[in-house]
Order: sequence, then C-alpha cells, then structure tokens
Amino acid sequence: MVVLSKIYTKTGDAGETALGNGARVAKHSLRVSAYGTVDETNATVGLARLHAPAEMDAALARISNDLFDLGADLCTPNRHMDEGLPYTPLRMIEPQTLRLEAEIDAMNALLQPLRSFILPGGSPLAAHLHLCRTVCRRAERLVVEAATMEDVNPEAVKYLNRLSDWFFVAGRIANENGTKDVLWVPGLTRGG
Repeated sequence: MVVLSKIYTKTGDAGETALGNGARVAKHSLRVSAYGTVDETNATVGLARLHAPAEMDAALARISNDLFDLGADLCTPNRHMDEGLPYTPLRMIEPQTLRLEAEIDAMNALLQPLRSFILPGGSPLAAHLHLCRTVCRRAERLVVEAATMEDVNPEAVKYLNRLSDWFFVAGRIANENGTKDVLWVPGLTRGG
C-alpha cells in the first residue's frame, strides 16, 4: 500500500533522485528521462480520457495503470537482482502487450485499409490520441536508448511499441471509424 503523507522531501534539491532500488542518480539521467516521458505519456492519456466514450475510456484507464507499472519497472534497474530487494518490483509482462494486440486487432477490423497517411486531428479525442501516440514514441526512443547502456526489461520496449500502434488505431476509431480521418495532401498536389 502506498502512503504519501508528505509530498516534498527536499532530497532532490541537488539534482538527484532515488531509483526504486534506493540508488541515487542525476535527474537528467537517461533512465529518469525515459520513465519521466512514460509519465508524460500517461498525462496525455488523462487528457484523451476527457473526450472518450465509456468503452474507450475503460481501455484508456487500463493503459494508464499499465503506464504506471511501466514507470515502476523502469525506475527499478537490475532485474537480475530483484530477489535481493525487500519487495517484489513491478515488471511489464507479455500479457499486457498481448492485450494491446487483441484490442488493436478488434479496432482494426472496424476500419477500411488506409490509402493515405493521416494527419493528427478530426475529433478532439482523435487529436488527443495522436498526441498520446507521439509522446509514447518519444518514450519508446528513450527506453530503447537506455537499454543500450543498462538493464531494461525487453517487455517494456515491446509494450511501448505496441501502445503507440494502439493510439494510432484508436485515433482512427475516434474519427468515426476512420471516415473522418484527416488525410495528408502532399505539397505538390495542393496546387498553390
């Protein structure tokens, strides 16, 4: 159980923060940037939920919880040392990614194939889901980069990769199953 009785601790005033295993690192470290961007992704999910009908809101709520799990996973390095910790760290697991894949497949079955790239926009929900997608892609890039230098759960990378696809397809669903998608018009064909 989490109990937060005091929000500020002053322990980060010198530019460091504690990881889940107690290690202190610079707030600008790649790992902290990665899980911070996962948190930013989660904040954009909160904005999207303001516009979501019940079924999509429920899916976004599950994703929001997954993103919190992902942040917890990323802030606790050294998976091979999990047994030595006084608690069981949260780790992303394959069923979370598989759930996204099943949801993508179900949404995609409602859509016509794309014949053009689409632009962010259309409905307010679609625009917010595209924001979710782009912030998620940035989080994925940071997690992938962090994984080249230190221990990162491979399921975290898979989840973020699939999640950005989920946001894209959900954005099309939010645009009346793709019928109100905003299509890209290449510069040469705009004429003027």
